[in-house]
Amino acid sequence: MEKRGVQILGIISEHQRIEVSRLSELLGVSPVTIRKDLDILEEKGFIKREHGFAILGSMDDISNRLAFNYEIKQRIAQSAAALVRPGETVMIESGSCCAVLAEELAMRNGNITIVTNSAFIVHYARKHPGVRFLLLGGDYQRSSQVVVGPITRTNVEDFFVDKLFIGTDGFSQRTGFTGNDHSRAETVRDMARQANKTLILTESVKFTQQGTVSLLPVEGISGVFTDDGIPEAQEKYLISRNIAVYKVPLRLPPP
Repeated sequence: MEKRGVQILGIISEHQRIEVSRLSELLGVSPVTIRKDLDILEEKGFIKREHGFAILGSMDDISNRLAFNYEIKQRIAQSAAALVRPGETVMIESGSCCAVLAEELAMRNGNITIVTNSAFIVHYARKHPGVRFLLLGGDYQRSSQVVVGPITRTNVEDFFVDKLFIGTDGFSQRTGFTGNDHSRAETVRDMARQANKTLILTESVKFTQQGTVSLLPVEGISGVFTDDGIPEAQEKYLISRNIAVYKVPLRLPPP
């Protein structure tokens, strides 16, 4: 995504609803330029437009979750993408950081193949020629735009990969990584059985939250990509369990 688009998402995420004229003032460009940028962001599903305003939609929608703290998610995704070799086949489960990772891999034009259960990820990164998608079948969940269930389990058993990238809804030392949907958690475990390494992509705030269902124990995780806001106690615990922790800056210094 263009730098100004990332800046616009950051401002809208902070205000939730902001006038187009105010965006123009804050970024020092014309209203016409801002409207063109907003057209692109609206087409991607990040925002909504309403009578001279740009609005961040419901957080129940994955597109809007993706828009929230986009710049941090982009840095996390770029860090994770560095582990993927040209020509490699990887698995990516749904989640906002994972969607940004898929686009990052596609833009690098490394002839990557992505096996995924996320229709959203395929749609999100489909315009880039540097990636081939293998979309698993199964029961379709409309809100998250993923497939789950026994058909997905049967499909994924045909693939063996070195790396699986997943998101998480929470973490605690007692429960490990957690999610908020039982069917999706089962599908994550099915995918993890087909990968040599399972890698978590998540913002640090998730280490202060806990989901409602078990996702994966720490023993099943090889690495975590997050930002440097991760609580020190949680980071030390992960490292003590032989999990590599890759951190990106929560905030970049001013240019």
